[in-house]
Amino acid sequence: MNPELDLVVERVIRAPRTVVWSAWTEPSRFERWWVPAPTLCRVERLEVRPGGGLVTQMSEDGVTFVPQLDASFVVAEELERIVYTNTIDSSLRPANPAPVLMTAEVTLADHPDGTAYRVVVRHGDPASRKLHEELGFADGWGSVTAQLASVAEAEVAG
Repeated sequence: MNPELDLVVERVIRAPRTVVWSAWTEPSRFERWWVPAPTLCRVERLEVRPGGGLVTQMSEDGVTFVPQLDASFVVAEELERIVYTNTIDSSLRPANPAPVLMTAEVTLADHPDGTAYRVVVRHGDPASRKLHEELGFADGWGSVTAQLASVAEAEVAG
């Protein structure tokens, strides 16, 4: 990690990696945590494999959905690591999304209490990293990570 270019979120999720992985790879589960509540998410494409698309929409009112993300997966190592980028869209075309270009690496590791979950969001330059931080990276990514933990932990609790 390069602190001048990268932002990080880490958390222990009290659920096995298989459950956290499913929350990342199954559209109906992914929709439950991907955007900060009360905003709703709809998955258009979720193909967790190298070259696969990640396309989502969001809605503030539950009726009108607007584009949220159009990205591509770069790496998908089952139960261990997912890397996606918004610099390449789901059609594998170069993209220039607002507000920042980024690549996110998600890692899952065994932890005595469940899963050690870590996301490193990489930026191309310090200005982009700073902008992402100023736009509320910690709150936004922190809240969706908490929502992911809630979904995974609720599934384990039954």
